[in-house]
Amino acid sequence: MPSRFSTSTSRLALVSVVVGLVVLALKFWAWDLTGSVALWSDALESLVNVATAVAAFVAIRYSALPADANHPFGHGKAEYFSVVLEGVLIIIASISILSSAWAGFLHPRNLEQPVLGLAVNLAASAINGAWATVLVTVGRRRRSLALAADGVHLFTDVATSVGVFIGLVLALATGWLVLDPLLAALVAVNILWQGWRLIRVSIGGLMDEAVSGETLELIRDIISENAKGAIEAHDVRTRHAGRMTFIEFHLVVPGSMPVSVSHDICDRIEKALRAEVSDASITIHVEPEEKAKYTGVVVV
Repeated sequence: MPSRFSTSTSRLALVSVVVGLVVLALKFWAWDLTGSVALWSDALESLVNVATAVAAFVAIRYSALPADANHPFGHGKAEYFSVVLEGVLIIIASISILSSAWAGFLHPRNLEQPVLGLAVNLAASAINGAWATVLVTVGRRRRSLALAADGVHLFTDVATSVGVFIGLVLALATGWLVLDPLLAALVAVNILWQGWRLIRVSIGGLMDEAVSGETLELIRDIISENAKGAIEAHDVRTRHAGRMTFIEFHLVVPGSMPVSVSHDICDRIEKALRAEVSDASITIHVEPEEKAKYTGVVVV
């Protein structure tokens, strides 16, 4: 059964779907009111947001499942697939936006009901900004890649929406109608870059990328400070899988040390690591002193 922690995370993902649908409706209304190519591009990005919010919800629910016979290390990597999907959808949306922008550039058109349309779009952006703040904050605290990525993308959506708003105001003030498709093209290029960044993060996770240098140094310090009685720790390796951080290393102890004592040292190290590294899965291989390499973590 999913934990209360994972259940609340999946509920946030479900709320994201609802918020995305509301914002999508508002942005398509703004486009329908104005006929603006730039607002069309903004609405299309929101359509991607809804699709990826659904994917994130499914991935979070699946990743929360406990380990089983076929997945002994859990299902944490499921979240990476939702982020890859988000990146791919963003790329598809970018191509569609660029196509519309080119058509608008060739045949510029006057905007209809621009004041009401821009007001509706601005309201949608305010909703997006508020919800993005919630997603990024909670996603980073709970180490949910899908939630955090969804929030970061929403912030990108807010930034592009503000840019579109400012640009369309300038287009109306100056009469330069070509600014409308030009803004749409800039939106496409921006979200294309964001899509690549999301795919890059996901590929790193699927390829078992190690923790950051700062986190690795913290892990090594914790081992050093809590391994009293041991000689050294070497071959420290780490990787991420969704919310989980996997840590494994060899702990060298005196050959005459009883198994129970070396076990107590391992327990002490594991407790200290879990206090600082949330959702950690730790594997310690105990070795006799002749296996020491004197190149790993020196015990304080």
